[in-house]
Amino acid sequence: MASPHCNARPDNTEVDLLVIHSISLPPGQYGGPYIDEFFLGHLDIDAHPYFSEIATLRVSAHLVIDRTGRVTQYVPFDARAWHAGQSMFCGRENCNDFSIGIELEGLETDTYTPAQYETLAEVTQAILEAYPAIDRSRITGHSDIAPGRKLDPGPGFDWDLYFNKLDQLTGPTSGK
Repeated sequence: MASPHCNARPDNTEVDLLVIHSISLPPGQYGGPYIDEFFLGHLDIDAHPYFSEIATLRVSAHLVIDRTGRVTQYVPFDARAWHAGQSMFCGRENCNDFSIGIELEGLETDTYTPAQYETLAEVTQAILEAYPAIDRSRITGHSDIAPGRKLDPGPGFDWDLYFNKLDQLTGPTSGK
């Protein structure tokens, strides 16, 4: 699905960061059309009271992995998705410029499904192959690049499980 909430990356920008996020719309509810509608720019603000709070936001992600492990792509990897907002990683600001953003359908206070971890590891393997500047030390959470502002993917995200599944596909790596 092609989100209008993206643009070209700055010239000569190497993609070297993978950011894990979480999203559910309305918060804590899974399934339904609302994530698609939000990232595509046509969220029905009358469908839920919370939607009026986010109606003016223009955000997207490269990918969303739903609770069943299904992947939806909204922005091509070579384009800049508007997923990180004000952010910094290793002293570099504007993480949208040089990162790929993956949203897991979930809530930062909830856990994620086995299917999501499986799919996330598989997608990550493909990203690591296509973008060799990304390694395990350059995979992070939204909360790490926007501390105090964002909490996702949250304490319910099992980094050890994720990296173990990734190691099964790619072999052990160093870093986080």
